[in-house]
Amino acid sequence: MELGISYNKARELVDKYIPDPVTKLHLRETEVFMRALAKRFGENEEEWGIIGLLHDLDWELTKDNCSEHCIKVQEILKAEGGSDFLIETIVSHGYGLELIPALQDKERSTKIQYCLAASETLTGIIVASALVLPDKKLGSVALKSIKKRFKERGFAAKCNRDIVLECEKAGIPIDEFLEIGLTSIQSIAGELGL
Repeated sequence: MELGISYNKARELVDKYIPDPVTKLHLRETEVFMRALAKRFGENEEEWGIIGLLHDLDWELTKDNCSEHCIKVQEILKAEGGSDFLIETIVSHGYGLELIPALQDKERSTKIQYCLAASETLTGIIVASALVLPDKKLGSVALKSIKKRFKERGFAAKCNRDIVLECEKAGIPIDEFLEIGLTSIQSIAGELGL
């Protein structure tokens, strides 16, 4: 699982390609979630964290043309020394999405691919669950609230629950996955301003 990019280099790339602070926060949320999942599986936490941190590296370049999302990142990471494994894993979070015709017929097949897609999607539900509270604090979000919000398809409707459920293909029951996600993101609440 050679990535070809160190953690420090990954941080530099985020600063270079992601000017939007909200997108940076999403990348950081996904990083800590992926680190927690790596710990759960006994995998390399830093490598999984790097993958989470870099997964939307091309978002600022493609947000106005979503069909290029997960496509442009391949060029960027290749030029920066990223390994084929790193690139394929990051691109996999776009597999099956109608917005990206070039990836629509592809399917995720590995534990890390399922975890990346599921975790980066779930971050939206977790953050939205905090934002609807009077104090807007992650610390006030209870696990039972996340479980309830997860079942409400109209809440944070753009967060595809079927993708989140791919955690089970990686071997993590959904309730445990929700708990890992909430706990990991709560651990950086101060950094997120929530």
